[in-house]
Amino acid sequence: MRYTSGAVTALPPSLSLTDRVALVTGASRGIGRAIAATLAARGATVGVNYASNEAAAVALCDEIIAAGGKAIAVGFDVADEDAVAAGVKRVTDELGGLHILVNNAGISIDGLLMRAKQEDLRRTLAVNLEGAVYCCKAAARYLLKAKDAGRIINVSSVVGETGNGGQSMYAASKAGLLGLTKSLAQELAGRRVTVNAVSPGFIETDMTDAALQGDAREQLLAKIPLRRIGAATEVAEAVAWLASPAAAYVTGHVLRVNGGLAM
Repeated sequence: MRYTSGAVTALPPSLSLTDRVALVTGASRGIGRAIAATLAARGATVGVNYASNEAAAVALCDEIIAAGGKAIAVGFDVADEDAVAAGVKRVTDELGGLHILVNNAGISIDGLLMRAKQEDLRRTLAVNLEGAVYCCKAAARYLLKAKDAGRIINVSSVVGETGNGGQSMYAASKAGLLGLTKSLAQELAGRRVTVNAVSPGFIETDMTDAALQGDAREQLLAKIPLRRIGAATEVAEAVAWLASPAAAYVTGHVLRVNGGLAM
């Protein structure tokens, strides 16, 4: 997805993110890139986090800046608590605060659990679940000070709700995100910080394109009531709504973007 300008002035105030600062983890490609671009299109200043693909993160920032927006690329591994704290502080220092945190960074190491390596389990939980915890912890102190109510949006997965053979570790980490969302929503509600989750189904990304070929794709489509795979922009739009003033009375919610795969 390319960043496009011109939409901000047409937005009603309830959907505008002007004067908001957002940090999106894992934003160099796929769903994270679409989220960062969409938030910027709504008027937000965006910290574009990446773990290793600096070039892609910088390219997105360049697109946002060229269109009149503001963004910086922020490199850190979400599984490293000290690096997370430093990265969040850099965003607040350079961009003037923090209003929105989107925990999108994630990995999937698939295979039967009986064959899983200990390091694969540890890395999956460290990035997908512990990383979100570290980001929430580091960001909370700034979100609580936000002039407008702060927002945390965790990107989970349909398999965190339904399970999926061959993805036990991934499903466990994404299910954990849902528990984190509901618990933290209760902790922060008194300070007007909302915490919600988006639960995407199968979305067109580089990873799904490689995994879903031929019969595998057709078999999956037969299970999805809407009979198609979703677009990253559709997940991004859901995140943007949860980040907006329009969603001020929504917290502890899991917004499913899955074409009806799980209801």
